[in-house]
Amino acid sequence: MSAFPASAPVSDIVARLRAAGCVFAEDEARLLIDAARSPAHLEEIVRRRVEGTPLEVIVGWVEFCGRRIAVDAGVFVPRQRSTFVVRQAVERARPGAVVVDLCCGAGALGAAIAAAVGGVRLHASDIEPAAVRCARRNLDAVGGRVYEGDLYDPLPLSLRGRVDILVANAPYVPTDEIAMMPPEARDHEPLVALDGGPDGVDVHRRVASGAPLWLAPGGHLLIETSEHQAPLTVAAMADHGLLPRVVTSDELYCTVVIGTKPAL
Repeated sequence: MSAFPASAPVSDIVARLRAAGCVFAEDEARLLIDAARSPAHLEEIVRRRVEGTPLEVIVGWVEFCGRRIAVDAGVFVPRQRSTFVVRQAVERARPGAVVVDLCCGAGALGAAIAAAVGGVRLHASDIEPAAVRCARRNLDAVGGRVYEGDLYDPLPLSLRGRVDILVANAPYVPTDEIAMMPPEARDHEPLVALDGGPDGVDVHRRVASGAPLWLAPGGHLLIETSEHQAPLTVAAMADHGLLPRVVTSDELYCTVVIGTKPAL
């Protein structure tokens, strides 16, 4: 908790946040008060939140699968629905598995998988320099290695044919729908982390096309998508020889397509 009294009653902060459209205004007020270093700083960060800066960027972290994941400005903020991707990956991973987190952003998926499965050898990549810096902070603690570049390009060639679990929370918002996203995503997260092309599946197709080269026999590719786009993601995997299936969570409103490379 902060070691100073709030410069304004908590109820006033809650009211300002609620008026700005913050659904969980009471929880956000508590987090902002805890993060503030002084009354003046509290006023500054409340103002930033009211103006639309993501809460996670202001406080510097998000809770994800029971872990605090550092989040920096200009980095995609992990969504709670993606915990379903982690759950599916953990169910399929063995101790010591080779795991790759593509389009890793802050590295939340890889960090959570490594924390849940013993001895995982974790690699991650992202094209955004800010995301790579952030992911390195999060993955150092679990022994992960993070590379900067486009999808598979920066990965060590020694991983080809050896990856057991390949997760990708690649962008899947259709280009024409970016303008309809909440401002805190649209204005504060990198476009490359949101824009999935005309039908939202352009990056999924690229991930699927490269997966057979990197997956071990019997390895799995897991891509978060939407219920509407799942058939397109399924087709992308099937077109490249993977055996796809769709799993959904109504609770988390998350759809994941899992493509398995046939065993030899």
